[in-house]
Amino acid sequence: MKRLSPLILSLLAFATAQADEVQVAVAANFTAPAKEIAAEFTRQTGHKAVLSFGSTGKLYAQITNGAPFEVFLAANDNTPAKLEKEGRAVAGSRFTYAVGTLVLWSADARLVDAQGDVLKGGNFKRLAIANPKTAPYGAAAIETLTGLKLLDAVQPKFVQGESIAQAFQFASTGNAELSFVALSQVFKDGKLTSGSGWIVPGHLHNPIRQDAVILAKGKDKPAAIALMNYLKGEKARAVIKSFGYALR
Repeated sequence: MKRLSPLILSLLAFATAQADEVQVAVAANFTAPAKEIAAEFTRQTGHKAVLSFGSTGKLYAQITNGAPFEVFLAANDNTPAKLEKEGRAVAGSRFTYAVGTLVLWSADARLVDAQGDVLKGGNFKRLAIANPKTAPYGAAAIETLTGLKLLDAVQPKFVQGESIAQAFQFASTGNAELSFVALSQVFKDGKLTSGSGWIVPGHLHNPIRQDAVILAKGKDKPAAIALMNYLKGEKARAVIKSFGYALR
């Protein structure tokens, strides 16, 4: 077996010493792209992004209670802004990494029509949504139903999940025929991955601007700064776009 030279060994040791971990709180809707981005981030930089997923509201509560997160990828823009004002995030580090899209989805490939009229017909027993108090996509679902003047009619059929991931799980397992989910959960490379869906027009709810921010615990940490820079790069942006997000 060929022995490595002292120079190569020292370079490898230096690279290992420089590699770092960053603890990342990630909004549930961004689970799939975050995993893909994190893997490539590690290959490119040597740093490891340790991901924890949940609703934006729940993650905010964990952050304010001392959770060791160093970067926050939220599902809205006001929560990271709030953390900045509270001194829990690094001022000036915040930026919009994605703009989300809401979709009405069913595992049944024939149930959801192109205009979402299935909501008006009422031919379903359960409609899953994420908790609108803690999940921005859940709030967008309520805004949509309110704008369509359907909230009172369908609210008795609600099955509420703690996060958009749980709302999707209810529909994907058949516990709800319909669910308001993030497009990224059912979309890849320009098409639905399964079932049927109606992409909710953006004028029916407030824009879902998703902001990233470095948290106080990540201040001056190389891996946190590297991840934020990577999210702004072309490779990460291509992944984000492939899951149906808009970019700013």
